[in-house]
Amino acid sequence: MAKLYFRYGAMNSGKSTALLQAAYNYEERGQRVLLAKPDTDTRGDDQIVSRLGVTRRTDFLVGAGDDLAAVFSAARQGVRDETGQELACLLVDEAQFLSAAQVDDLLRIAVLDDIPVLAYGIRTDFQTRAFDGAARLFEVSHSLEELKTICRCGRKAMFNARLIDGAYVFDGDQVAIDGATVAYEPLCGSCYLEESGGRLA
Repeated sequence: MAKLYFRYGAMNSGKSTALLQAAYNYEERGQRVLLAKPDTDTRGDDQIVSRLGVTRRTDFLVGAGDDLAAVFSAARQGVRDETGQELACLLVDEAQFLSAAQVDDLLRIAVLDDIPVLAYGIRTDFQTRAFDGAARLFEVSHSLEELKTICRCGRKAMFNARLIDGAYVFDGDQVAIDGATVAYEPLCGSCYLEESGGRLA
């Protein structure tokens, strides 16, 4: 039986880079993979974008109301039709943006279809609240692996602070994709509390 893996970390912990490396490793051995991400992540449109500058087009995007199992099944059939190969792995970037039901589909793909699923994402938002997809991944994944990064002070970062035009903010919508005015900084608990004035949510 294949497994569902959740590899998580704060911003800048190398999640997308690790996903692209995993895809490369499979393909170097002649195996076919599918790459996906929720369409909530508009950074790079249909690309998986690593902060190191490496990008790769996804095989499919997952919309908020999509039946992930059906979208996956169609993409999997496309692999068979195009290459004659069976699929070796499904890799999902920004998995925190999936719904709980879509994460359940990932588990079914791993267990019932016997295809390993490697999901990458962050645990909590800028207010330290769990994303629905991340919370469900913690509940049902076979394997959890933290990808670590460091805070500006050198300690392990665990929170994602949001900055708008360079100023820390602690109110707003749960999702704001980084870009021209919005940025994120990984912080340890001490630095996060210092910037938030002791506030956690």
